[in-house]
Amino acid sequence: MTPSTRLEHDFLGELPIPNDAYYGIQTSRALENFYITGIPIKAEPLFVQALAYVKKGAALANKELGVLDPTIADYIAQACDRVASGEFDNQFLTDMIQGGAGTSVNMNANEVIANVALELMGHQKGEYQYCHPNNHVNCSQSTNDAYPTAFRIALNNKLVGYRDTLSLLADAFFAKGQEFHNVLKMGRTQLQDAVPMSMGDEFNAFATNLREELLRIDDSRRLIAEINMGATAIGTGVNTPPGYAGLVTKHLRQITGLDLSLAGDLIEATYDTGAYVQLSGVLKRTAVKLSKICNDLRLLASGPRTGIFEINLPALQPGSS
Repeated sequence: MTPSTRLEHDFLGELPIPNDAYYGIQTSRALENFYITGIPIKAEPLFVQALAYVKKGAALANKELGVLDPTIADYIAQACDRVASGEFDNQFLTDMIQGGAGTSVNMNANEVIANVALELMGHQKGEYQYCHPNNHVNCSQSTNDAYPTAFRIALNNKLVGYRDTLSLLADAFFAKGQEFHNVLKMGRTQLQDAVPMSMGDEFNAFATNLREELLRIDDSRRLIAEINMGATAIGTGVNTPPGYAGLVTKHLRQITGLDLSLAGDLIEATYDTGAYVQLSGVLKRTAVKLSKICNDLRLLASGPRTGIFEINLPALQPGSS
């Protein structure tokens, strides 16, 4: 061990950790074991933020139920606020894909939050007798409830931006529909002339097509908002105090501003992936619709001399020849 490192230990042995690192030995092992995609979780700051939210909610619930020292809980909560702000994103180095069902990500969060809390308490990084990643930060939790709960919170927040962008696109098509309502054109079936319509009708239909997707996204967000926090390892809630699951969910609603709900059957919720399957289907459906609209626009803009050329899409880049 050199002055620039500290020595940390776990059940497998000891490793030197850089003194300026807020992560610890389990994160270091994960970096050695799971270099798979090369994309660290810091690339998704909403996920890092959600992990901090989960740890803060757990600390507050544990404090309220008397299973975590109030002083330690308060420092953990302060550390979580700093992590959630993005101040320590660069300490979340675990690969996006790793073995262990997310254990490495959970421990990355536990170690960073513990070491931030230790410094707030006036101690050195790694002095875990005062604030321990497992015993304190991960109190009443398992990777199997903390990780999916954080993932669902992050996914919900990610979908807000996606929905807003899609809504703006639908609004833009609707505005063009109003602008073109007096422009007469030929409607077609199978590329054959059919009956007249207005260009505005065509663009209004694009808007309606996408606005239907906003409703499907809202449905998916409601499913994603059901969490299994308090389930611990397999859904039985082992090692949690009575009332913990409901209380931590209440705190998480307050912290995140999301309408989170506790699953009625925590065992089922711990292994169920139905909400993700539905969301995947919604995203695929939207992608197919967007592809169809893009193909329509491309066809209507074909030409200019021998194509349809009913609309003129602004040139963005010259060809190669």
